[in-house]
Amino acid sequence: MTKDQMFTRRRLLIGGAALLGTAGTAGVWLTGEEASAPAATDSAPAATGSAASAADSAAGPQAQRALKPSAYRLQPIAGYGPARRTLAKPAVRRKPLRRVDGRGRTMVLTFDDGPDPRYTPDILSILRRYDVRAMFFVCGEMAVAGKDLLRQMADDGHVVGNHTWSHPLLTRLSRSAIRSEMERTCEVIEEAYGEPPQWFRAPYGAWNRATFKLGAELGMEPLAWTLDTLDWRGTAARTIADRVEHGAAPGVVVLSHDAGGNRSQSVKALREYLPDLLDAGYHVTVPRRKYA
Repeated sequence: MTKDQMFTRRRLLIGGAALLGTAGTAGVWLTGEEASAPAATDSAPAATGSAASAADSAAGPQAQRALKPSAYRLQPIAGYGPARRTLAKPAVRRKPLRRVDGRGRTMVLTFDDGPDPRYTPDILSILRRYDVRAMFFVCGEMAVAGKDLLRQMADDGHVVGNHTWSHPLLTRLSRSAIRSEMERTCEVIEEAYGEPPQWFRAPYGAWNRATFKLGAELGMEPLAWTLDTLDWRGTAARTIADRVEHGAAPGVVVLSHDAGGNRSQSVKALREYLPDLLDAGYHVTVPRRKYA
């Protein structure tokens, strides 16, 4: 890459940040520092294939559990250990959340369809190298065979969301079938990750009232994306990286994949664009749900 090309890309990044950084919205979640997210609609489909406040540590759910006192002893007023908090009950939305709005240049990276032992470990390694947290929307049938990877995600402070069991088109399923797809995946995530998922993403971005209602009943907020990398098309790494860097702006949620096909270009692209985003001053983080 020439110096002129780097300058042009950096100018695009900063210019986009300045353009979108002024938009503020009503707060509905936290992401690193207090943030917000307006409701919006989805656009492009995802590939086929096999969700703590800002004060919380990013050490993952297993480091945040309070000790449970004996049921046969009286509790002092102060209780035992940290007070347990309850997540705010999700509203039944009509559109998925699609972007965040933190202080400064906040962005979120998300990876769908995994975990896949061929690509997810490399993505985790890259994120660990730059001390960055991301979101992984996992499919239950993939998570069953990749519980060790979910445990690594918990240890590294990543957020794991529900992407159904088998990645079906939910709008074509009955209500009971949709619930089964969600519930089975919630169970696997809770067992391997250490807590139930707080976020849900519909395969192909295909949402309907049943998905919003059932997701809320299971305690999950619906999160879509702002920027589709189109890596599910088998796009070249340089093209993926260019899409992310040129589309970077405060509040952007990036959609990528770590499974559902050959994702070697997605891994290679992450190695290229992540350091560029950090050099440009972006805070790459994860959303945190508000507590009641």
